[in-house]
Amino acid sequence: MWFPRLPSERVLRARPVEGPFALTLRQSNTERIYCLNPQAEKAGLHRGMGLSDARAFCRDLQSRPADPEADRRFLHVLARWATRYCPWVGLEGDDGLVLDISGSAHLFGGEGAMLDDMQLRLARAGFAVRLGLADTRGAAWAMAHFGDGIICSPSRLAALPVAALRLGGKTCIALQRLGLRRISDILALPRATLSRRFGTDVVLRLDQALGDQPESISPLSRPPHYGVRMTLPDPIGLTGDVMAGTERLLGRLCAKLKAGDKGARILLLTLRRVDQASQQVELRLAQPLHDAARILPLFERGIEGVDAGYGIDQLRLVATRIEPLTARQISHSHGTDTHDDKLADLITRIGVRIGLENVQRFLPADSHIPERGFIISPAAYSRPQGGWVASRPRPLRLFAPEAITGHGPRPPARFRWRRMAMTTGRAIGPERIAPEWWLSDDNWRTGVRDYWQVDTKEGRRLWLFYTPQAPNWYVQGEFA
Repeated sequence: MWFPRLPSERVLRARPVEGPFALTLRQSNTERIYCLNPQAEKAGLHRGMGLSDARAFCRDLQSRPADPEADRRFLHVLARWATRYCPWVGLEGDDGLVLDISGSAHLFGGEGAMLDDMQLRLARAGFAVRLGLADTRGAAWAMAHFGDGIICSPSRLAALPVAALRLGGKTCIALQRLGLRRISDILALPRATLSRRFGTDVVLRLDQALGDQPESISPLSRPPHYGVRMTLPDPIGLTGDVMAGTERLLGRLCAKLKAGDKGARILLLTLRRVDQASQQVELRLAQPLHDAARILPLFERGIEGVDAGYGIDQLRLVATRIEPLTARQISHSHGTDTHDDKLADLITRIGVRIGLENVQRFLPADSHIPERGFIISPAAYSRPQGGWVASRPRPLRLFAPEAITGHGPRPPARFRWRRMAMTTGRAIGPERIAPEWWLSDDNWRTGVRDYWQVDTKEGRRLWLFYTPQAPNWYVQGEFA
């Protein structure tokens, strides 16, 4: 199976476009056409063409950036779909599939009926596909890309151009300069002459197409399934019994995770009752784990809330989200139960009650603007990073600027703040902070600010600033 316009058709299935359309990819500091639809091809555009030149040829051209990684993922989806025809399905480059249908064609009424069914289903899904069927992988590729038919024969293969042998572009040009334009021209030459002039690649590809050299198909490996199940001879309903069954399942599941150096982030425990109804307990962990002893106590709260009904006869545990684990060094003086592990378990326990995303931490941000010097991130999906570095002290409490009465560039001797009379005792400053011009922030429209540390005689230590462009005084923070 060859999909000549897979990237553009994948995008157009989600967001259809009328008229010429192309996907662009940046190559060597130039936006070039990566894939295009038939309307764009009729307008004279082609792959590798510069986007500016393409717009000059076709003013109605609509374009979007290409996503090769998404195309590869979608090709894997098509490969899984193709297993309905045969179990051996592999990838052929970035835009094709190769299938070994030996022994499965009769299930669809023969080879011709199978190919017709493939084309019908793919056309209905909005994909243009070219099929090639042959005794060898190389011949099938040649018929899909350069043949005028579907089923290959020796005479059809010999009439195809030399590029049908899956040769490199430079090799094809060298052969054509010598007058060798078709496979039949190569077949007429001695093997020794071809090997000396072009190396063994041409002879190898020719033998693979003719079947003289074997070429196997490597099917896509299925992703590992991290799930275990246990069926009970007699129904259970007590929390202790369910916890005991969960402990056995966790041991088997964690053994699978350890073998693959993976850790579970989300676990789903499904409890099937004798009346065929199911209860589910989902556990979201603050860090990827494969330690059954640490995970089991975290299930207790969810299992206590399960309605067992007339009894539970089946337990199923699946790790719905897994992540790779980084290597950790363990010495004789430090065990595996570190402070970070205890903190992660605490975050998980709190997250079970209020939601894991609601347990948050402050992280430093690279900005000299006071209110932009930190970000708030879920503690389960972030790690403490570095620390705050400031040339001047910063207040422990920050709030939105609150206007006070004052005149002149120095702090006022007396002012009222939050209905309290304040008297300035000592003032340290100014510290001028300029706005970040590359960001739009309405709070900094007034320009630079001159910050002062003011110790009041009433015992408050405040952080004031003065705006020279629009003279006014504000309080924005309070020191401890």
